[in-house]
Amino acid sequence: MLRLHVCVLEAKDLPVSATYVKLRLSKLKAKTRILTNTCNPVWNQEFCFRVHDAEDVLLLSVVSHVNGYVGFVGQVRIPVGSISFEHTLQPAWFSLQSPKSGKFFNKYCGKILLTLYLRGKGRASFTKHKHSPNPTLAVENSKELEGLLHSSCRAPCDKMGVGKLLRVIANGLHKILKKKEGNSKLGDSSEQSTLLSDPEVSAHENSPTCSFEEALAQMESRDNKPEMPGNLSGGVLVDQIYLFSPYDLNLFLFAPKSQFRKDLAELQGITNVQEGPWTWKNGDMSSLTRVVTCTKAATKLVKEVGATEEQTYIRVCRKEFAILCSISTPEAPYGNTFRIELLYKIMPGEEVPSGEESSHLAVSWGIVFLQSTMMKGVIESGARQGLKESFNQFSQKLAQNFKVQDKANFSDKEHFLATLQTEDQWHWWQEVSYFCNFTVVSTFFMCLYVMVHILYCGPSLPQGLEFGGLELPDSFGELIIGGILSIQLQRVYNMLSHFVQARFQMGTDHGLKAHGVGWVLTVALIEGVDLASLESEGVSNPYVVFTCNAQTRSSSVKLQTSNPQWNEILEFEAMEEPPSVLDVEVFHFDGPFDQDVSLGHAEINFLKHTSTELADMWLLLEGKLAQSSQSKLHLRIFLDNNKGVQTIKEYLGKMEKEVGKKLNLRSPQRSSTFQKLFALPPEEFLIKDLTCYLKRKMPLQGRLFLSARILGFYANFFGNKTKFFFLWEDIEDIQVLPPSLATVGSPTLVIILRSGRGIDARHGAKTQDEEGRLRFHFQSFSSFGAACRTIKALWRTRILNPYQKDQITEEHEDQEGFVIPEDYASILENKVNMSRIFSAELPIREPWSIKLCREKDV
Repeated sequence: MLRLHVCVLEAKDLPVSATYVKLRLSKLKAKTRILTNTCNPVWNQEFCFRVHDAEDVLLLSVVSHVNGYVGFVGQVRIPVGSISFEHTLQPAWFSLQSPKSGKFFNKYCGKILLTLYLRGKGRASFTKHKHSPNPTLAVENSKELEGLLHSSCRAPCDKMGVGKLLRVIANGLHKILKKKEGNSKLGDSSEQSTLLSDPEVSAHENSPTCSFEEALAQMESRDNKPEMPGNLSGGVLVDQIYLFSPYDLNLFLFAPKSQFRKDLAELQGITNVQEGPWTWKNGDMSSLTRVVTCTKAATKLVKEVGATEEQTYIRVCRKEFAILCSISTPEAPYGNTFRIELLYKIMPGEEVPSGEESSHLAVSWGIVFLQSTMMKGVIESGARQGLKESFNQFSQKLAQNFKVQDKANFSDKEHFLATLQTEDQWHWWQEVSYFCNFTVVSTFFMCLYVMVHILYCGPSLPQGLEFGGLELPDSFGELIIGGILSIQLQRVYNMLSHFVQARFQMGTDHGLKAHGVGWVLTVALIEGVDLASLESEGVSNPYVVFTCNAQTRSSSVKLQTSNPQWNEILEFEAMEEPPSVLDVEVFHFDGPFDQDVSLGHAEINFLKHTSTELADMWLLLEGKLAQSSQSKLHLRIFLDNNKGVQTIKEYLGKMEKEVGKKLNLRSPQRSSTFQKLFALPPEEFLIKDLTCYLKRKMPLQGRLFLSARILGFYANFFGNKTKFFFLWEDIEDIQVLPPSLATVGSPTLVIILRSGRGIDARHGAKTQDEEGRLRFHFQSFSSFGAACRTIKALWRTRILNPYQKDQITEEHEDQEGFVIPEDYASILENKVNMSRIFSAELPIREPWSIKLCREKDV
């Protein structure tokens, strides 16, 4: 099937400042996002249309969207038959044709920058029906010829031979002279696009005459070099140190005709790889760029699709290289709504004892949504999984060529936190920046002026209603000046009190060390970007609150900023069980007596992130204010067990008292298999696995895995795998249904999740009630009683916070038979205020005579 690819890049000189572009080909329609407050919008969106007829015309209309009113600005009509069969073409400017009526009739409406190309099967039959261009496009022949000569002459004669230059000009003149006489006044913009996008012209216009290595040296010689960018928001895919120089590693990965790229493409099943030449971007020799096209291998869910990857050097400085790759797959499902970005950072590695030169390779990823879609979560999840599998093969292949340096001594907490500024963050310059505004400065000069005036003036005699000790204004001017001065002094006082409250009364947990043994959570709060501001205030005074296992830590308040810099280290007290979730919320501080407003919130699930991702992550905040501003926090999170295996043994010992049965720590091999099966971090240890049936429409036999933080199920029925897990904290209630004929005489364990929880495990649920709670039915355990006690005990342990556990343990530490009652979880759910909860099981010994009588009766 033949496909038309349309890249809507940007527009300029538009008569309105809020516009979008509507595209139509036959019955197919699409549109870009709306951009406001600019007459030169940049969309950078790509669309793909199926072409059924060579006579079809692509219609692009620029539409204004001001205050909810829609108006037509201009349009471009491009016959499909005039578009070239090329994989990558240089962009071309198209003049917008003014409407025949309305506000912009017979006026200049600006230009739009497009890239157009056809791709797919049916090329031979399609070219037979190509017709002459439509003469209604607003591009003049004289300007086209002038643009041709100008573009041809831009390349110096030493870059392209005289013969080639003449041949390019001759080809251009031949194409122009082939046009019909009726097109003498109006030319064809698409013809101009094909002409200016001729591969020979573009290659010689921007291609460096030197080699790839010399081009990198020219980039390095430039004075204004950009800083090394941070990792992209999606997370880190590769973070390794190789015993190889950064320069040679860069050549190995990105040099033209790299053998490593060919071997990797063969390993991943990628075909039709076409690498474009490295060219200067925009012709200013500031950065190198190239375009690589290929066909991705088919997967279980998606057929093979074409992909276009644009690779651009954004930093070349000595031994540091940064390459940004933008990948678009318009043929994939919802492929027009997003693009994937990859950032390769090659930096000098740590010093190696052997003296060899090492390089640090970090590859991060991000996703940019070009259009709003309800499938955003599914797309992100699928992209993350696909990229992880792809770069696992990338790392393995690269490790076969270079020796990998052990990063054990580089990945610890101290190494990452060494770069933070641990000193007090309240510097004098921050105080000056807070008080250096018009209100404070004008008030200071007004007070100074009044004081000088008082010193120059002597005492005056009482006038009017004045008497000794009472001085009144003698004119309306004095009254107005006194009122203004009072208002200014009040505003300065409010600012000063607000500053004192934020600094001294709103304390921070920065620098407090954790106590105890167990699982220690350390959060390094680096900075915030584009935090929301309240409309009433105009600015925000943000601070961050972290909550984990009923413990709370807060940062300091940063006054009047949307991009605060914290650099604070917050540690949580040691916990007996490994934490599952860290809740993050950003507030606006508005004084100790006012209710703070939430600027955004987020939840970090430790089971869905690796330690490398947690060590340096950008957290996108949720909420109405945060989403409108695209607010983000830069965090570094570390989870350590400072007592090793002993902490796990103590945890199992406490669980044995709850279950009433011996629990043995599983072997490392079995725990490792469990971690790989559910993609869990290495600190997650398996407690017990049980054989059971999952009841949906039909019973499905599998295994139920129990760990300290999750309950997971896995089944493999003739190659059809069913796998899911959810957190213990997601469970709202656990019920036991009596045996019935439908369950073949087996009781059923029903696990009910909280509303909105366990979305990823929805495919394993039997039903979903009206409140949105998922219900999971498990049955046919080998020992239903033991399985039920174990599951309920693990659940109760997670829902009780540490303070409740410590209080109950202290009150009953001398009672041997103490256990937590099974209905304690339901008691906590009720809104009943109780000061203390007592529960105990005491052994009762029957008298010997009563026991003997009972034996005789039997």
